[in-house]
Amino acid sequence: MFPRPIEQAPKHRRLIYQLLLPVSLFIWLLPLLAIFMTSIRSAKDINTGNVFGWPSSFEMFANYSGVFLRSNAGQYFLNSIWITIPTVAVSISLACLAGYALAIYRFRWSMPLFFLFIAGNFVPFQILMVPVRDLSVQTGLYNTVTGLVLFHAAFQTGFCTLFMRNFIRALPFELIESARIDGVKEWRIFWFLVLPLVRPAIAALSVLIFTFVWNDYFWATVLTQGEASKPITAGLNALNGQFVSNWHLVSAAAILAAMPPVIMFFLMQKHFIAGLTLGATKG
Repeated sequence: MFPRPIEQAPKHRRLIYQLLLPVSLFIWLLPLLAIFMTSIRSAKDINTGNVFGWPSSFEMFANYSGVFLRSNAGQYFLNSIWITIPTVAVSISLACLAGYALAIYRFRWSMPLFFLFIAGNFVPFQILMVPVRDLSVQTGLYNTVTGLVLFHAAFQTGFCTLFMRNFIRALPFELIESARIDGVKEWRIFWFLVLPLVRPAIAALSVLIFTFVWNDYFWATVLTQGEASKPITAGLNALNGQFVSNWHLVSAAAILAAMPPVIMFFLMQKHFIAGLTLGATKG
């Protein structure tokens, strides 16, 4: 039913695996490598068609510094931070509270309410483009960082609640019952008992939501206009002129924009893996 570990495979299969794995990784990383090579080329190379060959000159410092000197990239990065971090905090905070209530309390409408959280994840976000934009205009939240935070938090809370509810439900209910018998208040049970036990799940969810929101491009272009509130994903187009495409600068900005999620993953790698494997074994 489950795949056999590669260590238990025959010798010839392990050899094929060891040969194909580096090739597969190289093919998978090839687009990223191409973007990086473009980011260190000169504009002359790109204009003369030298896109895949060896660069005639390495302009890494000029290109990466030009991202900030020739655009409002610094403001875009700050906007992405002001959008992503509050969204992660609000979404996970609400999800922990809702997930605890749905997992621990037994009330009549718990399952329909839980399905309502799940149903929101299956709605194609493209069909919400016009009503969400109109709502943001009517409420004065269009083209604001606050509007993007509220929007992302509302949309991510459903997935986060599904995630946290399942993790909290996997905890031994006897722990909570014994705490209640000892007279511990409900908020102390939640804060001092449940949250420490699901800390790996919170770390894993934080990495996922941070990546989702930071890399968002669709809603960043739908709900913003102008330079004041654009995140870095939507601000990359500002590096292209009206008549000239500065692909070397766009590639450099794309590499810089991809770094924060990568750095966060490596900083939280231990907790991320622990959160994904929490409850994967019995006993």
